[in-house]
Amino acid sequence: MDYTQEEKEYFMREALREAGKSLDKEEIPIGCVIVKDGQIIGRGHNAREELNQAIMHAEVMAIQEANRLEGNWRLLDTTLFVTIEPCVMCSGAIGLARIPQVIYGAANQKFGAAGSLYNILTDSRLNHRVTVETGILEDECAAIMQDFFRQRREKQKMAKQMDDADHS
Repeated sequence: MDYTQEEKEYFMREALREAGKSLDKEEIPIGCVIVKDGQIIGRGHNAREELNQAIMHAEVMAIQEANRLEGNWRLLDTTLFVTIEPCVMCSGAIGLARIPQVIYGAANQKFGAAGSLYNILTDSRLNHRVTVETGILEDECAAIMQDFFRQRREKQKMAKQMDDADHS
């Protein structure tokens, strides 16, 4: 599963498009696509708030869709593209789905389990290891997250100011 730089950027842009769907719903904007034979077979975006389910991360949604399309829980010969480094739960799901390759945009210093805090995908103690590549469209992937959290902090600050004004 060798991809040209152009192909990697194309699929990461598709993952960014998925992240935009989360952003539209005021969810943490992370997006994911799973690719097999040059075709996207699974798409996902964060939907925890929308679906009121803690496990509805982008990677989990994409894995579920790819499982349905493939008619198999094993997603061999696939590549998962995700805008932000997978967390512990998603790294576990990636391994359990037997996805052999993960390409992510930006690191996740607070929850990352594919190089930042943990190395679940490459841990030799586990029976399935994943090839990991980072930094594809890193600036765009990081920026959508940074903008989201900056805007959320501003909204919270404004709400607090309004609340303080109401109590004055």
